[in-house]
Amino acid sequence: MQFEQKITPFLSFESEAEDAANFYVSVFPDSEILRVLKNPMNGAVMTVEFRLADLTFVALNVGQKWEYTNSISLAIRCESQDEIDHYWEKFLDGGKEMACGWLTDRYGVAWQVVPAPMGEYLGDPDTERATRVMNAMMTMIKLDFAALKNAYENEDE
Repeated sequence: MQFEQKITPFLSFESEAEDAANFYVSVFPDSEILRVLKNPMNGAVMTVEFRLADLTFVALNVGQKWEYTNSISLAIRCESQDEIDHYWEKFLDGGKEMACGWLTDRYGVAWQVVPAPMGEYLGDPDTERATRVMNAMMTMIKLDFAALKNAYENEDE
């Protein structure tokens, strides 16, 4: 493995690294498998390097079950409700909904599927605006781009 990035995220799997990498590459446009490294002793897949949206990851088969926790997640910046719906549907296939735009995929990896302006909305210096958005978000499972924008723009929410 040769790392091009200063920091490269590793995702660990019991034996599903190649399946997971292929799944993730199928979900994100402009993504690809870069390299599959096999164990020279038995020929089994050891690591799979793959790129999602210009970020390189490594899927690693560790040979034992490792549980993911929600203490780390991957956030997807979405420009439209259609994009939110796309990622939500793909990751929910075999995955599990949480709340506030979070879900786990079929491998247990946590994802946040969020509208692009969410940071602007929640970080607005007008705390009433930010609070309206936060209150709206707290009622949602999958985030509703239009409803969050409406909460941000309208005082009567």
